[in-house]
Amino acid sequence: MEREEQNRAAWNSGTYAAWLERFGSPEEAAAKIVRDPAKRIGPVLADMGGSVAGKRVANLLGSNGNKAVALALLGADATVIDFSEGNERYAGELAKAAGVSLRYVLADVLRLPESEFETPYDVVFMEFGILHYFTDLAPLFETVRRLLKPGGVLALQDFHPVSTKLISSKGTTAAIRKHKVTGDYFDESLEVKEAAFAKFLPDEVKGDETPTVALRNWTLGEIVTGVAQAGLFIRKLEELPNQSSDTFDKGIPKTFTLIAERML
Repeated sequence: MEREEQNRAAWNSGTYAAWLERFGSPEEAAAKIVRDPAKRIGPVLADMGGSVAGKRVANLLGSNGNKAVALALLGADATVIDFSEGNERYAGELAKAAGVSLRYVLADVLRLPESEFETPYDVVFMEFGILHYFTDLAPLFETVRRLLKPGGVLALQDFHPVSTKLISSKGTTAAIRKHKVTGDYFDESLEVKEAAFAKFLPDEVKGDETPTVALRNWTLGEIVTGVAQAGLFIRKLEELPNQSSDTFDKGIPKTFTLIAERML
């Protein structure tokens, strides 16, 4: 509980200002998304069925709404579930600027009101830097199962555990990029780190203390097992290299995509 409160406090300490610094005003950010919303979602859009038009999509811990607004522009009935008020504010203004409707549920994912399960979703979308906020994956994936209708799809993208738990990299060019095995892949301890948004905080907002979060990095086996034990049928597990360069980190898995379906 103390860890959860630490994470909640961090993500309610200046996120709106951080997104202004990172993406610009909601109007500026919306203009970029509107130009090519499918590009903002990326290849995982095909795993959602190729088209999300008319589908109910829940973006779990969807943060500032960038992906959810793109989904709404593609015709989805999009909902973000997140506990950060700053995220909600930016997402609401972003959706308004993009000319789409976006539902935002300001709540702890593991403590959703029962009414949230009454009309299930076609897709639950989770992406990059979510799983490590949970010390137990079982209740998270049980929540995902309950949110999905039979035949509904979980589309999960995250950073590969080999990169987050095992290997450290140094160097800014391919010629000098070095990789070392410095971690313990099976380490179960919590790691206290700077909150992901903190590097975008302007100096006048940051103050004396940088917001920190406590994270639990999971192995790929633990993630796959958590999804399967929740009763979701795994359709696909794809491990991917660094997508931003043809040469950096060559041969090392940087991210993964897991697609699962609720059968019953």
